[in-house]
Amino acid sequence: MTAAAPRRRGRPPRAGAAEGPGTRERILAAAREEFSERGYEKASVRGIAKAAGVDPALVHHYFGTKEQVFEASVAAAFAPALEAPAAVADGPVEGIGERLARFLFGVWENPATRTPLLAIVRSAVSNEAAAAVFRRLIAAQLLRRIAVQLDHPDAELRAELAAAQLVGIAMLRYVIKVEPLASADQEQIIRRVAPVVQHHLVGE
Repeated sequence: MTAAAPRRRGRPPRAGAAEGPGTRERILAAAREEFSERGYEKASVRGIAKAAGVDPALVHHYFGTKEQVFEASVAAAFAPALEAPAAVADGPVEGIGERLARFLFGVWENPATRTPLLAIVRSAVSNEAAAAVFRRLIAAQLLRRIAVQLDHPDAELRAELAAAQLVGIAMLRYVIKVEPLASADQEQIIRRVAPVVQHHLVGE
C-alpha cells in the first residue's frame, strides 16, 4: 500500500477548505461571533474555522495567528467609530464636544454596531493580548486622528481624556449596565456629557 504524500503547510487544498468569493468576510463574521460569545481566551482558530465552514489552515492563510484574526475582526467592527474624526472636523469648534459625543453614542445605540463593539470591549478587559490590539487601534486610528484637528500642544492628551470620558460612560451604560445610566435617555446623557468633552478637547 502506497503511503500518502505528506501534507504541506500553507494554503489548504481547495477541495476541503470551502474557499470562494466572500471567504475572508465569512471568516471575519465567524471570528466576531466567536470572540463575542466565548471571549478572547476561550475563542480558537479551530472554532472560528468551524463556524465559517473552512479549514483552520485557511484562517491562518488569510490572517495568521489568533491575535491577528482578532485584530482584523476588531478593525472591521470598529470601522464605523473611525469616522469620529470627520465628525469632529465638520463644524465650528464651539460644538466639537457635542458632535463627538453624539456620533459615538450613535454608534453604541445602533444594534448592528453595538454587538461587535461589546465583543471587543469584553475581550479587551479580560485579556492583555486583546487589550494591546484594542489600544493600538484606538491610539493609531482614532485618537491621533482627532488630536491632529486640535490646535493645542497637548492635543493627544486632550483627545485621550475626551475618549476616556465617553468610553467610561459607554462601559457603565452598555457593558456593566449600571442604572439609572443604562436606561437614561440618550439626549439627556449627551446634554450632560458634551460640555465636559468640549472642555477636554478645546478648553483652557
